[in-house]
Formats: sequence, C-alpha cells, structure tokens
Amino acid sequence: MLKFYCIPTCSTCKAAKKWLTQNQIEFEEINLKTNPPAKEEVMELFKQTDLPMKRFFNTSGMVYREKGLKESFQHLSQEEAAELLSTEGMLVKRPLLVDETAVLVGFKEENYQVLL
Repeated sequence: MLKFYCIPTCSTCKAAKKWLTQNQIEFEEINLKTNPPAKEEVMELFKQTDLPMKRFFNTSGMVYREKGLKESFQHLSQEEAAELLSTEGMLVKRPLLVDETAVLVGFKEENYQVLL
C-alpha cells in the first residue's frame, strides 16, 4: 500500500491528500512529526530513485536553517542524510509518497499521474 508521509496541518499535504482521495487511491497516512521513516527506509529511497539527495529535504524549513544545513549539506554522506531525515521529520520534504514502484516528493499534480 502507498505510504503517505505528511504533516496533517500542511497545506501542500492537504492538497495532495485531496487529490489522492478524489482519484480513489488508497494510502496509509503517516505523520512525519511523530513517525518519520526509519534510516534504513530512507537509504532504500535514495537507492530506489534517481532524485538528488537534497530533494528529500525541506530546504525552506526552519529546522533546515537552524541546523545550518545550507552551508554543510554538500559534506553530508548518504548515511548522515538518512540519519537526519529519520530523526527529524520536519526536515523531510513533504508530502513523501512511497510504494513498490514510485517515490514522489512534494506535490505536483502532473507527477502524481503515475499513480493512476
């Protein structure tokens, strides 16, 4: 089943959830604040997609700035990046959708067409 990692109060997540519901796509909603993906899962996501590692980060978020990641990101290994994403859900670009065939980061309706 499709995993839908989100922050319930996020407007982008709400729009994505609405799109999924309107298109009758079943999903498991997972709150990123309380239940971010495990480090091993993040490492698998990096392998499963050709997206750059930075694409998984909420680069405009407060936590990203507080941790000084803008300056230090280029020095992060995949392992370190996965550790950060798995321990701080607010760093994850949202929503994050994951299933056996797709990894989608953020919400753009045209990208979600692969789910239909």
